[in-house]
Amino acid sequence: MKKNNRFSIYYFLGLFFMISIMELLFFPSGSTGNKILSYDSFIQKIDSGKVDKVLILNEKIVGELKDTANLAKEHSITKGPTAPWRLRIKEIEEQMARQFTVVRLPNTTDNELLKRLLKNNVKIVGKYESNALKNFLLDWILPILFFMVLWGFIYKKMGAGNPMLSVGKNKAKILAETPENPVKFDDVAGVDEAVEEVKELVDFLKTPDKYTVLGGKLPKGVLLVGPPGTGKTLLAKAVAGEAGVPFFSLSGSDFVEMFVGVGAARVRDLFKEAKNHAPCIIFIDEIDAIGKSRGSNAVSGGYDERENTLNQLLVEMDGFDASIGVIIMGATNRPEVLDAALLRPGRFDRQVLVDKPDLNGREAIFKVHTRELTLGDDVDLHRLSAQTPGFAGAEIANVCNEAAILAVRNQHDSVMMSDFEEAIERVIAGLEKKNKLINEHERKIVAYHESGHAIVGYFTEGADEVQKVSIVPRGIGALGYTLQMPLEDRYLMSKSELLGKIKGLLGGRAAEDIIIGEVSTGASNDLEKVAQLAKNMITVYGMSEKLPNISLVNNSSPGFLGSRQGIERRSEYLEKIIDEEVKEIVNKCYDDAKDILREKKEQLEKMAKILLEKEVIDHKEIEEILGPKA
Repeated sequence: MKKNNRFSIYYFLGLFFMISIMELLFFPSGSTGNKILSYDSFIQKIDSGKVDKVLILNEKIVGELKDTANLAKEHSITKGPTAPWRLRIKEIEEQMARQFTVVRLPNTTDNELLKRLLKNNVKIVGKYESNALKNFLLDWILPILFFMVLWGFIYKKMGAGNPMLSVGKNKAKILAETPENPVKFDDVAGVDEAVEEVKELVDFLKTPDKYTVLGGKLPKGVLLVGPPGTGKTLLAKAVAGEAGVPFFSLSGSDFVEMFVGVGAARVRDLFKEAKNHAPCIIFIDEIDAIGKSRGSNAVSGGYDERENTLNQLLVEMDGFDASIGVIIMGATNRPEVLDAALLRPGRFDRQVLVDKPDLNGREAIFKVHTRELTLGDDVDLHRLSAQTPGFAGAEIANVCNEAAILAVRNQHDSVMMSDFEEAIERVIAGLEKKNKLINEHERKIVAYHESGHAIVGYFTEGADEVQKVSIVPRGIGALGYTLQMPLEDRYLMSKSELLGKIKGLLGGRAAEDIIIGEVSTGASNDLEKVAQLAKNMITVYGMSEKLPNISLVNNSSPGFLGSRQGIERRSEYLEKIIDEEVKEIVNKCYDDAKDILREKKEQLEKMAKILLEKEVIDHKEIEEILGPKA
């Protein structure tokens, strides 16, 4: 539970209470708030018989005048059941009005004053006043109490924000303790298979007897694996929201501290608190921060705090019974680096893949993130999902937010389809730089370069569909761009399609070579992609003519979702063959691109001219300029 360490009003009440007690202890009753009489007036009132009684102290005299009011008459006039109380209040008020204080003169003697008081029948109340207790309280007890209270307050305030005083406490935040948690499964779209997997956890937390009656046990831990932005954290929150149980959320880095043993202490404290709140869910985001394989990057004879924290986590996961309702959920996009002991049955029993969404999944995500937006009539979410292949949920959420901001900037009454398309371009290609000054010669080169990409991509079989061509600078260093997107999700690519991609990438340089007569530096990024594609065709996909069906990559350490992290191990002979074949593929594709552009030179000139005038050409205009593909 989160503690409230802010300064409370009870501190003020306690201070007021202490001051009140000090006033009662150190000031006699009637010594404050009374009217002050001069010594002459005091003597006159004694002689005139107006003084009823006095209290003689060391430095002053406290007295009370006689009652001259007719209380009997007041009592006879007052009616009703509350009359005695009103009379008592009246008496108290009059008594306070009759009280007075007189400062004793140093030259007066007690004998003379006593004789005068006795002569006028004044009641004398004697009191021995000792300063021992008063001095003891002021000099010893009160300072000690004051510093104890002050130190307690400072310790509490420092403990709230100073890790030196709370290093062993876990940093988990309870995000959902009640069924009112706003995150539900309806808010998680595009990962239907993952949602079905974790629904069992919710069912178990609500009705555990349903599973234990047959002797089954729920997995202690569930590891959510997937690329960044796919909704792993959101899915974990939805589990807690549907189950209506406390949700302890923290990241793997929260266990890491500069002090030895702190990580293990925080793990122990976390599980102790979780057991007290059972049933509940512990969610550790980026668990690879503490769950990396032990022994990697180890220093001989050194102490690894991270490994100690991991050991404690393994012990705690083994040390509790799954039937108490504590479920551990972890999330990572690097499962290959996790320790094998963490993934064994009995700890993280189940691994759930939260992958990037397909076409239907992206459309569902668009529906979720456009609930609160005012959409225009021309908005087609299916078309938007087709224009965003490879986008994760977080990227789609960013597109929707950018579209809403652009709609406001463009002074639209609703978010239009053009706003979404512009937002997609901003995410893919970067921000437009319309004010960037480019001379006419360079604009001409850029126009022919992008037209070359578009024409080769348009007429090459297997290439992605050309959606837009622009010569407006975007992002960092991009003087123009050709937007090519597949019309459907693709999971396999043929050799001809890969060659078509290479031809499309080389179309810009080929257009410069044909029209301008020389090439520029504008194709540097295209050439990097071409080299990588050609190299992968030979070394990874086994599409070589001289070395067919052979993968030349050491895949002992594959990265997540197919990314290769292994070290290529080849002989000098193989390196020579690979380099020669890469050169042959690139040269053949470049010649093919030049042939297409020479054949379509009239369309190339026309498209470049229109680009120089309009700067941007969309899909429909491209079809009008280039005509049918056949």
